[in-house]
Amino acid sequence: MRRFLVFLLAFGSCPAVSAQEIVGEVTARDAPDDDGGRILLSWGRSAGEGPGVEYLVRARRSSGPGWVRSFRVPEGADGADVETEPFWADGRSPDRRRTVVDLSRLFAEELGSLPDDTAREGALGAPYAFSVGVLSAGADEAACVASAEATASARGNWFNRKKANNFLYTILFSGIILGFIATARRKKLFLRRIPGIDAVEEAIGRATEMGRPIYFLTGRSGMDNISTIAATTILGEVSRKVARYDTKIQVPHTNPIVMAVSQEIMKQAYIEAGRPDAFREDANFFVTEDQFSYTAAVDGMMVREKPAACFFMGYYYAEALLLAETGSSTGAIQIAGTDAEHQLPFFITTCDYTLIGEELYAASAYLSNHPVLVGTLRGQDVGKAAFMVFLAVAGVLVTVFGLAGKPGAVDPILDLFRPF
Repeated sequence: MRRFLVFLLAFGSCPAVSAQEIVGEVTARDAPDDDGGRILLSWGRSAGEGPGVEYLVRARRSSGPGWVRSFRVPEGADGADVETEPFWADGRSPDRRRTVVDLSRLFAEELGSLPDDTAREGALGAPYAFSVGVLSAGADEAACVASAEATASARGNWFNRKKANNFLYTILFSGIILGFIATARRKKLFLRRIPGIDAVEEAIGRATEMGRPIYFLTGRSGMDNISTIAATTILGEVSRKVARYDTKIQVPHTNPIVMAVSQEIMKQAYIEAGRPDAFREDANFFVTEDQFSYTAAVDGMMVREKPAACFFMGYYYAEALLLAETGSSTGAIQIAGTDAEHQLPFFITTCDYTLIGEELYAASAYLSNHPVLVGTLRGQDVGKAAFMVFLAVAGVLVTVFGLAGKPGAVDPILDLFRPF
C-alpha cells in the first residue's frame, strides 16, 4: 500500500505530456556513402506537425567531456542536410523524418580545441547520443520533452552507393573496349579514315623527294598533358616512316623532359624500322622554355631551311598562328592536331590538314594499326554511340511521363544520369 501511494504521488508530480509533443522511435546510425564524421538520425513523425512546429535535436558525446549541442529541424523538411539520393539508395519513409548530423560542424569549437588531428579523428569516431523533441512556436527549448536517446558512431565507408550508376557505366564501357581489343587481335577492324592522317604518308614522301627536312613540334605543355603524350606517340609512328625513307627530321623542344622522352621514342622507332644507324641524337634539341623566344627561333630555322612538311601536334598557345603562318610561307605541307580549342581556328586557316580534338588521340591508332589502340578506339566510338541511344530513349520516356502527368515516374530515369 505504501509503495502504491508513493507511485501515485510520483506520477502526479510528473507533468502531463501531450501526444502532440511525442515523436516516434528515434534511430541513429552511421551516415552511409560518406568518408566519416556524420550520423544519420531518423525519428517517427509527431502528430502535432503544423505551422511553426519544429523538431529540436539534442546531441552529446557519450563518453569523455560533456559536449552538448542542439539544433532545429523544420517540420516537414524530411532531410535537412540530407543530400538528394537515387532511388536505389533512398531510405525515405512518409512516416519518418531524417536529418544528417555533421559532427565536425556541430562540434567545431570542441574539436578545434583538441591538440592534434589524431585526437580529432578519435573524437569524431566516438559514440554520440541523440534525442528529438517537438518544439511549438514560441516555446522554450528547456521545456521541450526529449525522446529516448539513440547512440551511434561515425565511420568512413568503402563504397558510395550513390555512385553505383557511374560504376555500372564504367563496367559496361570497359567491357565494350576490352571486347573490341580482343576482336582486333583476331581480325582487322575497319576505322573511318581521316584525311589529315592519310596525308602523313604524302607529307613524308614529299619531303623525301625534295630532299628537305621535316619539322615536328610537340607543343608547349609537359608530359603530364594528354595531348603531349598523344603528340609523342604520333612522333614515334612518323619516325618509323622517316627511318624507312631516310628523311631528315627536326624536333625542336621547349620542355627538356619532353625532349628526353621524344629521343627515346625516336630511337626505338628507328630500331623497329631496322635503321638504328640512321638515328641522330641531335634530331631532338632543346631551344628555350620562353614562349616567344622559342617561337622566334623555330620561325628562323623554318625560314632558313624551308622544310617540306611541318607537323604541329600537342597543346599550343598564342604561338600557334606565328609558327603555322611561317611554315605556310615556306611552302611546306602542314598537318596540325590539337585539343586547344582556342587555337583551332588558326591551325584550320594556315594548315593543309587539322586534327580536331579527339582526332589527335586517334591518330596513333590509325598510323600504327596496333590491336590494343585500334580496339580501344573502336570500343570508345561504339560505347559513346550506345550511350547516345540510351540518352535518346530516356529523353523520350521523360517527355512521355511528363506529358502524362506522372512526374514521380520520371525521377528514377533521371537518377541514372545524375552525377551523385
